[in-house]
Amino acid sequence: MREKPPFFSPYAHDFVRVAVCAPRVTPADPAANVEAILAFVRRAHEEKAAVLLFPELGVSGYAIDDLHLQETLLEAVESGVDRLCRETRALNPLFVVGAPLRHKGLLYNCAVVIHKGEIVGVTPKSHLPNYREFYEDRWFTPGLNIVGETIAVAGRSAPFGVDLLYRSVGTCPFVAHVEICEDLWVPNPPSGFAAMAGAELLLNLTASNITIGKAEMRRRLCEVQSARCLAAYAYAAAGPGESTTDLAWDGQTGVFEVGEMLCEGERFATEPAFVAVDVDLGRLRAERIRQGSFGDGAARGAIPWRTVEFALDAPAGEIALRRPLERFPFVPSDPQRLRQDCEEAWAIQVQGLAERLRRTALTKLVIGVSGGLDSTEALLVSVKAMERLGLPRTNVLAYTLPGFATSDATKSYAWALMKGLGVTAGEIDIRPAARQMLADLGHPFAGGEPVYDVTFENVQAGLRTDYLFRLANQNGAIVVGTGDLSELALGWCTYGVGDQMSHYNPNGGVSKTLIQHLIRFAANSGDFDAETSRTLHAILASEISPELVPAGEGGTGPQSTQAVVGPYALQDFNLYYLTRYGYRPSKIAYLAWNAWHDASAGAWPKDIPPGDKRAYHLAEIKRWLRLFLTRFFANQFKRSALPNGPKLSSGGSLSPRGDWRMPSDASAAAWLRELEDNVPD
Repeated sequence: MREKPPFFSPYAHDFVRVAVCAPRVTPADPAANVEAILAFVRRAHEEKAAVLLFPELGVSGYAIDDLHLQETLLEAVESGVDRLCRETRALNPLFVVGAPLRHKGLLYNCAVVIHKGEIVGVTPKSHLPNYREFYEDRWFTPGLNIVGETIAVAGRSAPFGVDLLYRSVGTCPFVAHVEICEDLWVPNPPSGFAAMAGAELLLNLTASNITIGKAEMRRRLCEVQSARCLAAYAYAAAGPGESTTDLAWDGQTGVFEVGEMLCEGERFATEPAFVAVDVDLGRLRAERIRQGSFGDGAARGAIPWRTVEFALDAPAGEIALRRPLERFPFVPSDPQRLRQDCEEAWAIQVQGLAERLRRTALTKLVIGVSGGLDSTEALLVSVKAMERLGLPRTNVLAYTLPGFATSDATKSYAWALMKGLGVTAGEIDIRPAARQMLADLGHPFAGGEPVYDVTFENVQAGLRTDYLFRLANQNGAIVVGTGDLSELALGWCTYGVGDQMSHYNPNGGVSKTLIQHLIRFAANSGDFDAETSRTLHAILASEISPELVPAGEGGTGPQSTQAVVGPYALQDFNLYYLTRYGYRPSKIAYLAWNAWHDASAGAWPKDIPPGDKRAYHLAEIKRWLRLFLTRFFANQFKRSALPNGPKLSSGGSLSPRGDWRMPSDASAAAWLRELEDNVPD
C-alpha cells in the first residue's frame, strides 16, 4: 500500500475525484466506441480521477434496436471489453461502461466495472422501460432477480448481479453502487437500498433521450436521490453520435452531493462532455452518523449484499482541489441565493421574537443599542416584530448606555437609528455607576491608574445588562439579546450579568459574517427612510469593537475585536466545519486554505467591501484555527446557559437544547494535537 497523500492533496482529506463523460458513439461499432472510451480513461488518469462513469450501452451504442440481437455485434462487444481490460492495466481510475452481455442464454443491459485491467463486477439493469419510445424488453431480460451469480466475459469470470457493492480497499477508500437509467425512475431505486448498505458513490449509466424539459427532471431526480441517500450521485447520459432516427440525445452529465449539484457538463456540446469534481466523502459519512433516521432505515431495509473489493490508491503528489467552495459558508456568493437567505433569515428572526412576546402576554421590548452590528440587527428585528403583532414601534424601548470607551461616532449612530426607526429612545450613562463599583472593588482605575483589565471591561458590560433587565421589570417588557453566533462560539461575551444573557436572543443563530448582509439587505429593502439607510451603511463600514477599553493615553484603542479573536471570516469558516460536520482540524485548515489563499480566485458575496477581499496564507489559518479551538472549548460553559433564540441556518446553532451539546469541561487537547501534527507550518 502506498503512503498517505500529502496535505495539499484532496485525497488526504476524504475527497475522491469522480469524473463523468459522454463520448461520441458510433452506433453498432464496438471497436470505434472502445477507442473513444480509452481516450477518456487515459484523460481521467491524467486528471487524477479515481472514478469514471460512461453512459448506458456505450460499448455498442444504445439506439441500435434489433442489432442488439446480432451475434456479430455481441462478439465484438466482448472483444471490446477484453481490449478495455488489456489497455487499462496501468491506469488508476475505476471506470464503468455499459454493454449488452450474454448470460445463461439471455441478454442483459449491463454496467461493467473495470479496474487495473480486471473486471471487478457486472451489474445488470433491474428495470426495463417498455413505454413511449423505449422497447428494451424486446431485447433484454431484466436483472431484478439476479443475485449471487458469476458471469463470463471475454474469458474473464466476474461477480454478476444486482446485489453488488464495490469497495475500494486502497489508500482511496470508498464504497460504490451502480444502477442503470430507468432504475432511478422507479418508486424504490436500487441505489436507495445500496446507500443504506453503505454505498457512498451512486453511479448511473443512462441513455435517456432528450425532450423539452426532461433535463431538469433528470437533474431533480439526481439531486433528490443524493439528498435522500446522503450520498454522491453521478449521472452520465448518452450524447453525440447516438442514432437520431427518431430521438435526440443531449449528453447530460453531472455529479450531485447531498442534494447539491457539484458540476454539470455542457449539454448538446460539439465536443464530447467530460467533467470531474472532488466529492467529499467525509461530509457524506458525517451526515449519515448525525442523521439517526438514516441508520433506522438501514436497519429496517437490510438485504443480502455482496461486496467485491479492489485496491485503488490515491494519485501521488500535490493535487489542486476541484470543487465549488464558498469562502463564507454562512453567506452564499450567488446573489439570488443570498437575497433569498436574507429574506428567510429575517422572517425566522422576526417570527421567533414576535411569538415569544405573544406567549409572554407582554407588549414591550427593551434593548440596548450600541451603534454596532449586532444591536443594530436586533433593533431592526424588534421593530419588525412589533409590526407583525400590530403594535406601535414606540413599544420598543431602546437605550444607549455609553461607557468609558464609547465613541462619538457609535453613539451618534445609535441615536440616529433609534430616532429614524421611531422607537422610544433613551440614554443612561453607566460611567458613574461603573466608577462606584470599581471603587467598591478597590480596582486601581478608581484611584486614577490606567488599568484596563477584564474586571474593568466586565463591570461595564455587566452594568449595561443589569440596567436593561431592571428597565424591563419597570416597564413590563422582555430584554432582547444582541450577541451573535460567532461571539458565542468564541466566548466573546460576558457571562451571567452581561451580554451573554437576555430574555430572548434573535441573533443567537446568526454568524457575524451573515449579520452584515442582513443589515445591508435591510438598508436596501426600501422598508426604512433614506436617512436610516445611510446610518445602516455607516454602521456596516465601522470597525467591529466592544468599546470597553478607552483609546488614547494609557489605553490600547481603538479596540478591535478581530485583533483579539481573529478575523470573523476565518473563524466563521472554522465554526461551520467543526460543528456542522465534525471535520478534523487539518481538513478545516485545508479547506480554509483552498477558500482563502488566493483573493482573486472564486466568487465573493455581493457588496463585500474591496478592502475585505484579502487572502490568508496557511500559517495565518493555522494560527487562528488554533485560537478558535482553544476558545471554543474553554467557553462552552457560557453556551450551556444560553437564553432561547431561533436556529437560522443549516450551519446549526450552539443552543444546549438543540444542535450543540457538549460538557463544559471537555478538553481541546486532541483537536490541537491533530492540528499541530497534520498541518504544515
